[in-house]
Amino acid sequence: MEDNPTQMDDCLSSIESVPPYELLIKAAVAALRITPISCYILAALLIFLFFLYNFLEIHFLRDFFTGFRGQPVSLTFKSSSPVYQFVASNCKVLHSRYLSTPWLSSPHLQTAFLTFFGSPPAFKYTRQLFKLVDGGTIALDWLMHTDVMKPAVQVNDAVLGDESIPIMIVVPGLTSDSDSPYVRHLAFKMAKYGWNVVVSNHRGLGGVSITSDCFYNAGWTEDIRKVIDHIHRQHPDARLFTVGTSIGANILVKYLGEEGVNTPIIGAAAICSPWDLLICDRFISRRLVQRFYDKALTFGLKGYAQLHQSIFSRLADWEGITKSRSVRDFDNYATCIVGKFETVDTYYRRCSSAAFVGNVMVPLLVISAIDDPVCTREAIPWDECRANKNIILATTQHGGHLAYFEGITAKSVWWVRAAEEFFSVLNSSPLIHRNREMQVPSASPEESSIDQAPYLNVVEDGMVTAIGNGQITDTGHLKDVDIAGHDKAEGAASVVAAVGNGPSTHGRSLKIDNFAKHDEAEDKISDTENSGETPNALLPGRDANDISFLVKRCVNQLSRHSRKSMWLLAYIAIITTWPVVGSALLLFFKKKFRNVFSGTSLRK
Repeated sequence: MEDNPTQMDDCLSSIESVPPYELLIKAAVAALRITPISCYILAALLIFLFFLYNFLEIHFLRDFFTGFRGQPVSLTFKSSSPVYQFVASNCKVLHSRYLSTPWLSSPHLQTAFLTFFGSPPAFKYTRQLFKLVDGGTIALDWLMHTDVMKPAVQVNDAVLGDESIPIMIVVPGLTSDSDSPYVRHLAFKMAKYGWNVVVSNHRGLGGVSITSDCFYNAGWTEDIRKVIDHIHRQHPDARLFTVGTSIGANILVKYLGEEGVNTPIIGAAAICSPWDLLICDRFISRRLVQRFYDKALTFGLKGYAQLHQSIFSRLADWEGITKSRSVRDFDNYATCIVGKFETVDTYYRRCSSAAFVGNVMVPLLVISAIDDPVCTREAIPWDECRANKNIILATTQHGGHLAYFEGITAKSVWWVRAAEEFFSVLNSSPLIHRNREMQVPSASPEESSIDQAPYLNVVEDGMVTAIGNGQITDTGHLKDVDIAGHDKAEGAASVVAAVGNGPSTHGRSLKIDNFAKHDEAEDKISDTENSGETPNALLPGRDANDISFLVKRCVNQLSRHSRKSMWLLAYIAIITTWPVVGSALLLFFKKKFRNVFSGTSLRK
């Protein structure tokens, strides 16, 4: 049967009269009706996974396509760094790759797993309560090397142990204490490999109440300074090392920069430091995922304030603390008021450790992750670390914030292995002897720093600087020391002279060991100066009370090395002052001559 041409023309005309988009909509609706519901669920799931993969910064596929080889560790250091030459170059972990746990292939998953699980080893600390001068209390939790086999011994609130075993001092992060998973990982690892570990809990943490009106903050270095001095006095023969994590790393680096060579610390490590608090404050409020961390940190700070409400409500704005929605809000209503900072930005600028990196004078290992979700890589002081020969900066592409889990079971932390190997190599390196010679024990709270005689460092170019790198023994004598900050490989030499103030307030006179006779010392100095060299040892045989000889020697040497400069300065001084002096002299002589001539005429 043939179709009627008239009907076909009517159909075509009706189709042509319908807009094209309506035809597409009708076709899509028809396709949706016949598509199974499972296909829609699968498509929604794929879209969600794609969004989650990018939102959580998961890198599993990248690790898969690279054969799970991990990313190489990037090291930044000064080319002439003795720390790299003697220590870091022998660390296999720092020259290998880091591969995160496959099912934790995300900085956020790593950080969350560390916070809620962490797989920490089980052990018990031995607690020691340390009282500060201002009335504050700090809990020092000890894990001795023998604790992995038998309980520690504690007598008279002092932890006993072998003085030949090095001591590792740990400074936890913000609102963290000795029971934090990453701290327990570090403490157990170091104790297992032959170290005595002590965790210095911040004030009000570790189950200890606030006993004074002083709180810690991101730049408060007084507590760690007192703790280090206390441990050094209690264990004078033990080598001291320290590790700071997160805010604790910021405090540690700032302390090392403030002290310079005047610290008993021999080696240090800063893990995931914020470096610049102002940059990190901007970063943590920039993206949605970072705001979750801001809320989490604020929740921890408010919980810390809640534990000590009686003191916070008296010293700070308690209503503002309870309404805080960010770390910046908490710092505005609590930290700035208690710490007497004008503004939050002022607090962040003054307490950032990036400004103190150049003054670090002990071997320092710095570990940071590029994908750290809390401490951004934008704040890492790359150039400052590269310029300081004492710093090794190790950065990894992944790792999260203090997490760095590795292995299928996520029971190992990479940065703990790296720090343990770095300290072990450093402890047996030639640098350890030089650093111990540069140690200066800090004055006890009863002593005044003015009672300690300064030193004069006279270098080749004639500059004189005051230093304090002598070590006073129990008998009141000084040991010969090397001068920190002068690289022997670069040929810099120095002369150190002790300038005493006579008998100290304790009735002891400060003397210098191994002084030779006066005549021999004079001859030696004369020969050395004539040859153009600078002696680099203390003069033997002179008492520190007889400072005239020492000062005279320094001045003579300064004048010899700077004779041309002194004559040039004298010439400049005469030229610049001659108009004034010449005019005054001219008036003076005119008046004199006028009086002479007038007197002569009168006599005539």
